[in-house]
Amino acid sequence: MFRIMIVEDDEKIRKIVAETLQKWQYEVMESTQFDQVLSDFEKAKPHLVLLDINLPAFDGFFWCQQIRTISKVPIIFLSSRNQNMDIIMAINMGGDDYVQKPFDLDVLVAKVSALLRRIYTYQDEGNVTLIHRELSLHLTNSTIQYGQETMELSRNEFIILQLMMRNIGRIVSRDDLTEALWNEEEFVDDNTLTVNVNRMRRKIAAIGLADFIITRKGMGYIIE
Repeated sequence: MFRIMIVEDDEKIRKIVAETLQKWQYEVMESTQFDQVLSDFEKAKPHLVLLDINLPAFDGFFWCQQIRTISKVPIIFLSSRNQNMDIIMAINMGGDDYVQKPFDLDVLVAKVSALLRRIYTYQDEGNVTLIHRELSLHLTNSTIQYGQETMELSRNEFIILQLMMRNIGRIVSRDDLTEALWNEEEFVDDNTLTVNVNRMRRKIAAIGLADFIITRKGMGYIIE
């Protein structure tokens, strides 16, 4: 499930947006301590931020710059400002989109959905890279990259991660993974798959991304 952080000081707008996103099965975190937005961001680890410009203490431009020092997470500005210079500043500061108030909730949800889809399940024209939560899986050389860190994968780790990243948000069963890794006619100890998955998890954690693959007991594994 994608997690969205809302930074909006108008409580009525914040609650309406939060309720709407939750109806669309998004997990929502509301930031209400407007002098601690970056701290809230680091704790929440959202997949996308909805950021108002006019905020107490520091404005949205400031917090966008702060977030950009540690993350490339997509940011959509929400603002009643309608001057071209505000839109230009928002984009130049690192924003990915700009939605002017008052806005249609259906349009906002569509923009959120499109941006999440583009950022986290993007495959380039040559189908050589899969990206989710800023982790890149390079299909041409079996490596993963997160930030400035890169790690090589073994054949089995590569097959597991590729299959899972092509099924974001869906449980991949142990049987499906076993079949992808080994000839289904061969006998493979069930523990062998667990060893391969755990080894890959450690590699992903080693380059800075914990809890990327989640175990669903009795069902398999999922990347949310």
